[in-house]
Formats: sequence, C-alpha cells, structure tokens
Amino acid sequence: MADEGTHRVFEPDAYNKRGVLRKRIYEKELERLQVELIKLQHWVKSTGQRIVVVFEGRDAAGKGGVIKRISENTNPRVVRTVALGVPSDREKTQWYFQRYVEQLPAAGEIVLFDRSWYNRAGVERVMGFATEEQVREFMRTAPEFERMLVRAGIPIVKYWFSISDEEQERRFQARNEDPTKRWKLSPMDIESRARWQDYSRAKDEMFAHTDIKQAPWWVVDADVKRHARLNCISHLLSRFDYPDATPEPIDLPARTPPTGGYVRPPIEDQTFVPERY
Repeated sequence: MADEGTHRVFEPDAYNKRGVLRKRIYEKELERLQVELIKLQHWVKSTGQRIVVVFEGRDAAGKGGVIKRISENTNPRVVRTVALGVPSDREKTQWYFQRYVEQLPAAGEIVLFDRSWYNRAGVERVMGFATEEQVREFMRTAPEFERMLVRAGIPIVKYWFSISDEEQERRFQARNEDPTKRWKLSPMDIESRARWQDYSRAKDEMFAHTDIKQAPWWVVDADVKRHARLNCISHLLSRFDYPDATPEPIDLPARTPPTGGYVRPPIEDQTFVPERY
C-alpha cells in the first residue's frame, strides 16, 4: 500500500511540550496501523508471500517493543517472531547461516527476526566471540546470502534502531529500577555500556558492506519510543502493495438446543481456581 494509506500528518497540538505525540493520539494511530497489519497478513496468507523483517540496533533501543506491537493482534502462525539464543555446541560447527535458514518463512508467512545473522558483525565481533577472519567472511557472504533470498522471492526489510548514549543509559537505569523489567539487563547489556564506540565502529563497517540495493538498511530514530513504533510500522506497511482482503463478518447461525439427553456432571465435582479477586 502506498505511503498515503499508512502515514498521517498531525497538527502541532497533537504533541506535548517535549515534542512527543500525546498518548491518546499515539494509541489511536497505533490501532489504525495494526488494522493495516491485519490486511497485510491476509494478503500474505492468501497469496503465499514470504517476507523477512530484520530488527537490529543498540541494546534498549526498543526493537522488542516494535515487534510486540506488530505481532500482538496478528496470527502467530502467519507473523512469526524468531529470537534465537546462544548457539549450541553442534550449531557452532555448522555453516554460520544454517540455523537462520531453518527459520526462514514458508509460503504465507512473515518472519520477524529479533536480532539475526548480524550478531556476527555486532555483538560477536565486539565481545570477541568471533575471529576477525570469521567477521571478514561474514561481510563477504551476508550480501550474497541476502541477494539469493531476494532472487528466490523472499524480500528482506532490515531495520537498525538508533538511540543516543544518553537515552540508552536512561533506559538501562529505568530497567534496573523496575522489577518487571530487570530481567532485560543481561551481562551483555551491561558490558555494552562500556563499549559504545566499539559498537559504533562495528555498525559503521557492517553498513559499509551490507547496505545493498536489494536489501538496504533502514535506520529508525528510536530516542522516542512512540514515534519509533509508528514510523517503523508505517514504513513496513509502505513496502508492500497489498489490497484490503479483510474477510466479511460471518453470519453466525442460531445455536441448536442440546439433544440426546446429555446431563452435565454436578459442578461440585470440579476443582476451581480460588476466587481471590
């Protein structure tokens, strides 16, 4: 669908004094875009499309938040999120891309990679988990791997979430103070605070080798979460010329009365969860 169908311009009073879209307007716009995502989903399912979306960027840049908003109203059998953990000893002996190939979409699927094969050019390189020769081989191979997928009819949309040093630190501190989010602070996250410039250099070199015409990098300014979510989803929708294939409401028939003399067992015979609320 063209940009006109997925992007809206708001009046100045839609933003607060800090220049952030007001919550009420943000939620209304997000809901509108999520309806468009359902239309995209129907098109992908009905036509057998295969789509890959890669989410990369700084720790705490908001990749997970965008993925959550994309997937929360879609069918997980169509829009599937992949977040691979540390490779096993066996996987470490495989061709580097092998475990990612296993996760690629079949017909009628969209796969959202919450981090991807670009781990090699980022965290693995900076943290010393990959040798320089392995990194150089990745830089040579990744563009060819992606061109091969595109030639096979699997478009790749790659997003890099960019966040300032100050905003990342603020989010780290907020996570540390919130017991429900503290689990997000991994040892790698803590180490990344001390290696900001190393990650910047790694990202710049990665872009120099892998920002290709067939699968370019799209940078999302992620300092403001609400804006990043709307901008990313709107852009993703604009990449595909999908029709509105939303099914019409179903005329549900009247329920027929029970037959056959079935009698339900006494409710006292069942064990219920205690009603504490």
